[in-house]
Amino acid sequence: MTPTTHSLASTLPHRQPDDPGARLLLFGIRQMGAHGLNDAACAQAFLTAFGVDFRRPLILLRTMMHEMSQVAARPIQIAPWCCHRMTGGEASLLTVLRRIDASPETARMLLADLLGLRDASSVAATAHLVAQAFADSGLPLR
Repeated sequence: MTPTTHSLASTLPHRQPDDPGARLLLFGIRQMGAHGLNDAACAQAFLTAFGVDFRRPLILLRTMMHEMSQVAARPIQIAPWCCHRMTGGEASLLTVLRRIDASPETARMLLADLLGLRDASSVAATAHLVAQAFADSGLPLR
């Protein structure tokens, strides 16, 4: 393995999900993380995916991203929107959102670890609402 390949593999250790809901969520996280909460490309992607019901998942994702930025004790690395692999932080966040319904305690602990907090209950509550909004709108996170 060349040094460049090794560096890339360690920075982006996970494959991007195949699930369309998780891919849209990842796109939204990356766009908002790089360009701000009111990113037009993210809003357009949500409008395209959800139709007239795009506002609820979009606003809840904005809220979650804002809450995470306010309480996180350390930065969470994100990759560019076009990258086909994910950082460890992105993979952890998707895992939290996938598990928040079925295993809330596990998801809450993983989120607290990701954010570097002892208690991430407030962000976990918003994460639950994000996951529920995606499911209610026809793109459950798998």
